[in-house]
Amino acid sequence: MAALPAGMLGAGAEFAHAQTSSVEVNARRIESFDPRDASHIRYGSLEFRSGLVLTSSFRGFGGLSGLRLDKKGEQFIALSDKGNWFTGRIAYRDKVMTGLADVKSAPMLDSDGKKITARGWFDSESLALDGSTVYVGLERVNQILRFDFSKGGIRSRGEIVPVPPEIGKLPFNKGLETLVFVPKGQPLAGTLIAISERGLDASGNIQGFLLGGPSPGQFSVRLTKNFDISDATLLPSGDLLLLERKFSMLEGVGIRIRRVPLASVVPGAVIDGPTIFEVDLGYEIDNMEGIDTHVTADGDTVVTMVSDDNFSMIQRTLLLQFTLVEE
Repeated sequence: MAALPAGMLGAGAEFAHAQTSSVEVNARRIESFDPRDASHIRYGSLEFRSGLVLTSSFRGFGGLSGLRLDKKGEQFIALSDKGNWFTGRIAYRDKVMTGLADVKSAPMLDSDGKKITARGWFDSESLALDGSTVYVGLERVNQILRFDFSKGGIRSRGEIVPVPPEIGKLPFNKGLETLVFVPKGQPLAGTLIAISERGLDASGNIQGFLLGGPSPGQFSVRLTKNFDISDATLLPSGDLLLLERKFSMLEGVGIRIRRVPLASVVPGAVIDGPTIFEVDLGYEIDNMEGIDTHVTADGDTVVTMVSDDNFSMIQRTLLLQFTLVEE
């Protein structure tokens, strides 16, 4: 679980540049994750804490595809799939989220200081942090950008990260969907884990890549029950939580989280793990695309998820939090 870069959030000087916008976000509380039974709070290994439906009159708000939090679960950085940054703070009353504050937005910039969308780079889908270094995965062009937030925060410029040629061969709109940086003290420390949404290997499993670190190479995630990968995060224990979703005319919409030991993620491996959370549209979900974790002062491990509304009138931007129950 990476810490957010110092000084990158709030109303500091890095937000005083042109094209940086203050964003008012309205929040409506989700009273019950199960609309049919308010007493139902346990779902697999997760217990519902609180949830918000987020709306804004800001034209660029929505399409949130990646989310990273600070160690307290308060300050956040998020990205939209249209190449925009969002930063701010989650407000709480006791353990319950009440809204977002101090929200800022700015377009992602390339190495020349131009909007990445001017290059035709859309679908900024994944986000990883290594101190003040921020990595962004661009799905449709299958590239990774690296931003040094010590040089301007959300106004910093992105540099292209060299990647293996196999990443460039991932299918259109099914490419890089997940980035996780492995911190010191964990197996694979210094590695950037990159996983495709549904780029399949010869055996029909989802392709993943280990970039840098002690053991660079390629691995796979076992494809089961027609779920695609949408994001991942590391628990303090070192286990990897894989957030997955499926859309099917026959089976409907579903969201799932699998827990995978990080030690099993090695070159040549086909990784898998138990499902710790699985729900369908009967619950308060949408197109959940971002996941992160933090540990509270009380020792609770909190799982936070955000949805991508695809800028659609019939979808919602949801922010959900659960407590991970260790048994």
